[in-house]
Amino acid sequence: MRTSIAMVVLAAAAAAPAAELWVGAATVDITPHRPVALDGQFNTRVSRGIDNRLTASAVAIEAREGGAAKDHAVLVSIDIVSVRAPAVQAIRDRMRARLPDVDPARVVLTATHTHTAPVTEEGKYAIPTNGVMQPAEFVAFLGDRIADLAVNAWTQRAPAGVSWAMGQAVVGHNRRAVYANGTATMYGKAATPDFRGIEGGADATLQGLFFWTREGRPLAACLHVPCPAQEVESLSRITADFWHEARARFRAAISNDIPVLGWPGAAGDISPRRMWSKAAAERMLKLRGLTAVQDIGRRIAGEAADLFALSRGDIRTDVAFAHRCGDVALPVRRVTDPEAENARKQVEALSKQADGIRRAKWFQATVDRHGTQDQAATLPAEVHVLRIGDVALATNPFELFQDYGVQIQGRSPALQTLVIQLTPGGGGYLPTRRAVEGGGYSAVVESSQVGPDGGQVLVDTTVEWLTTLWAAPGE
Repeated sequence: MRTSIAMVVLAAAAAAPAAELWVGAATVDITPHRPVALDGQFNTRVSRGIDNRLTASAVAIEAREGGAAKDHAVLVSIDIVSVRAPAVQAIRDRMRARLPDVDPARVVLTATHTHTAPVTEEGKYAIPTNGVMQPAEFVAFLGDRIADLAVNAWTQRAPAGVSWAMGQAVVGHNRRAVYANGTATMYGKAATPDFRGIEGGADATLQGLFFWTREGRPLAACLHVPCPAQEVESLSRITADFWHEARARFRAAISNDIPVLGWPGAAGDISPRRMWSKAAAERMLKLRGLTAVQDIGRRIAGEAADLFALSRGDIRTDVAFAHRCGDVALPVRRVTDPEAENARKQVEALSKQADGIRRAKWFQATVDRHGTQDQAATLPAEVHVLRIGDVALATNPFELFQDYGVQIQGRSPALQTLVIQLTPGGGGYLPTRRAVEGGGYSAVVESSQVGPDGGQVLVDTTVEWLTTLWAAPGE
């Protein structure tokens, strides 16, 4: 049975028309030049220095048939926590003005989810004004830099090849502990008598999508890891987290100037931080003489370099390429009357605290949703699906729990499927039904605008769209 399925997939792939790929790639530094408030925690953190530079990298792809442009995409990976609405507008507005040949809706923006990068929304935190770069100023700076990046990548387009491979590198662990009473807690304690296990699984798969010049020189590397970059998420220093180490080590092994895109897979319930065997892990770091981010970077870069070398013998220059994108209407997660009342009480209490603004706004958003959910029953989610040869890319704007990513990969017609989270649109976490039943941060109503019903719609729609990209002409 398994052989038959593989034969169907390969036959469908062979039936799709091939195109000549023209590809350009670039990297840009997006590190702010002044102290900034850092995003991703409930408390206000102002940066007190720079451990390593924040960057953004892009791959611009144009598919041509008979010398005529047929389709395109610009893939961008950015060292920020999330691609929030102000940043999306700033980037796409500037690109629209500077790249009229590129459809801004076909620019796929992805955040690596480092929690040690600048805030991009005004009013989210109580931020000092003296000597601190404000969010709107950083967003303008970021928009200019990403537009420069896209222009650079797009104008460098030239005939290119592509290869792909899949391997293993342990990076993430499920971060939701389950207890005897059925509740779950993010980063919960394991060393307690009522600890009963971990709610879900984790995925050690590392996927690589590599681009090459026609002369066989490396052009860009896209590395997909089902884990957000938040090993050092509570620091008050600017850092790209483990992606800095991974990129530096990969470049040292391959090419000093190759753009490296870091893509987070479905990992709303995944983190690089261990919750058990922590002392043993710390001992191993000391024996290696590495920090935790250096060790993760070592694992990613080592496996990625191996995949790079293996795939070099299978570079394709004429492949099927297609890009479908649009908004998918997902049913919102409804706020119950008791949940709304609890949120109101929390807002009242937190409003009296000096540094409670971020958490108060978090609860207030739930109160607001309760008042509008009958008029706004769905949430538009920006989704992209791409076919590049035998590889599928499928994006979503959430911190998507791993089970949904596994569903998409299991049902996808592609040889390899890269489910990429944290693209534009917000929406917060998208938890599973068992997570909602367990509760806790990342699964409570304040954490998510879309619940399990919407998650299934997202999965089904994504698979449907992918299937159309693999259908033979005329089907």
